[in-house]
Amino acid sequence: MAGGGTAAPRRPLTLTEVEPGSENERLGVARDSMLRNPLILKAELGKPQRNCYTLPGFDFSYGLYVHRTDGGVPEAIGHWNTVKPRTATVQKMPRDFITMNRGALKAGYTTAHEFNLYYKAKDIRCKDDEYSRFKRCPPKVPADMTYGITARPCTPLFDLLQHKYKELWMEQQRALTAAQRVEKKKKDKVRETRTTLLRKHPLPAKEESFWHLPHLEKVGPHLSTFPDRDARKKAFSASH
Repeated sequence: MAGGGTAAPRRPLTLTEVEPGSENERLGVARDSMLRNPLILKAELGKPQRNCYTLPGFDFSYGLYVHRTDGGVPEAIGHWNTVKPRTATVQKMPRDFITMNRGALKAGYTTAHEFNLYYKAKDIRCKDDEYSRFKRCPPKVPADMTYGITARPCTPLFDLLQHKYKELWMEQQRALTAAQRVEKKKKDKVRETRTTLLRKHPLPAKEESFWHLPHLEKVGPHLSTFPDRDARKKAFSASH
């Protein structure tokens, strides 16, 4: 594109188009391949960049050319080509074992071998009406069932404005920190020895008692000179 109008595409530059004193002037031996190398070709002043690829002529049609195979209008008038109808495939219905078992019992067959022979002889198939989609019962669904995707619950704007979720998170973090501290204290706790236990819970003071000779301890009398116990009490009461 040069200026505001629409111009022909910039084709590769040739030696005949190179003017003396232009940007792509070549001295000595010059070849067309020099003007088709984007690393050697210089940009022209005030003109768009040229294409260095060899392009076909202006009468070249790009794309895939498809030859007509239908014959055009004469072929359409002279022949009447119709689409052949497709033969519908007959669906093989499953066996009707209920009807066959009923007939086998009525015929007096009881063993499995006799039943298999009856199945081969009387190959009864289910009818098309039984498998019709119009006669199928709709699935049983609860009365309060909601079809489709459930709506998203409303955003609690009041909780967001009050920073409720932040407070809940802060409380969880505080409880977690307190639990970690308690766990750390349990791990760092030193086992107590007898010395530390006695410091916390000292033993009761033992009452001091003087030492006496065993034979000077108070013992009962070996001789009693009083006639009876009343006389002894009377003598003690008089002296004390």
